[in-house]
Amino acid sequence: MDPVQAPAWRSNARRPGAVGNPWKAPSGRRAAWLVVADAGEIDDTARKFVDALLAGAPDLVPVILLARQFRAMVREKQADKLDQWLMAAQTTLLAGFAGGLQRDLAAVRAGLSLPWSTGPVEGQINRLKMLKRQMYGRAGIDLLRQRVLHPT
Repeated sequence: MDPVQAPAWRSNARRPGAVGNPWKAPSGRRAAWLVVADAGEIDDTARKFVDALLAGAPDLVPVILLARQFRAMVREKQADKLDQWLMAAQTTLLAGFAGGLQRDLAAVRAGLSLPWSTGPVEGQINRLKMLKRQMYGRAGIDLLRQRVLHPT
């Protein structure tokens, strides 16, 4: 086999002198973040990716627009827009997510309207779990109390 020509099963193999794509496609999680991010939060390359994705999959446009609206609703604590958003989401691929929100609607409304956050508590829980992991499961309550109350 000619070393310059790649086998058929390696269609994307590098060939000498071939110009490849200098930009690596993002992971699924990163792509999901890019499509809901505000325009000012992403660079030009990522913006081009989002535009190409929306142009290549026009059936995703309403889903992405609803996801962006939900993100803005959560960030700006707009509980009054929740009912309208839930009705619009029922006819899209977000119907399962919207159904889950409706099952616990009181908690969702409280999260969107009340000023309190569990962020500080979650941070402390995360710190305790990290300490337990560092001690390889030997973190009984006495040892954990010593590590938490007397940090070095």
